[in-house]
Formats: sequence, C-alpha cells, structure tokens
Amino acid sequence: MEGDTFSGISNGTQVDGRILQSFQNSFVQVQDILDQNRLLINEINQNHESKIPDNLSRNVGLIRELNNNIRRVVDLYADLSSSFTNKSLEASSEGDSTGTLKSDGKISQKRVRSR
Repeated sequence: MEGDTFSGISNGTQVDGRILQSFQNSFVQVQDILDQNRLLINEINQNHESKIPDNLSRNVGLIRELNNNIRRVVDLYADLSSSFTNKSLEASSEGDSTGTLKSDGKISQKRVRSR
C-alpha cells in the first residue's frame, strides 16, 4: 500500500496511502488504550466494591494509570488533528480543489484560487 493513492473519498479526491496508514495506526493505538482503560475501570470498580483497604489503596495507582492513558488518547487525537490540518493546508496551497469535512460527515468541494 505504500506510495499508493486511495481514490474515491469523494469526487475523485486522492489521499496518499501512507497518510491513511498513519491515521489507521493512530486509531489502532487509541483503541488499544481505550480497551486497556475499560479493564482498568472494571478493576477499579471491583476494588471499590470490595472495600478491602489494600484494594482501595491499589485504586490510587490504577486511577493514575487511567488518567495517563486518557492524556495519551488526547495527545494522539491532537496529533491526528494537526496532521489532517497540515495535509489539508498542503493540498490547498497547491491550488487543488480540497474537500472540507462538514458536521454531517459529507465532504464539500472548494476550489482554491492561486494568486
């Protein structure tokens, strides 16, 4: 897939396969962290319900780990957003027609004029 372009997002818009791979890798990382968070939350809940002092003490560390994981997810999404913005700006600076993702999930096409 490296170096390939993916055509067909909307109206022939092309996206470099490496970009798609990068986005996919980031989303996989996010999903892995979210899966880990689900397990942490389950353990935290079990420890809380047990009311055993050692288990309650352990929750302090588990909650810290959960908070760190949430920070990592936020950072990954920020990186994705930045990458997406940079790629959009690069495409628009080349005078190509660029697709803007609207809130309803559809892409509107804009023609950028070069001066």
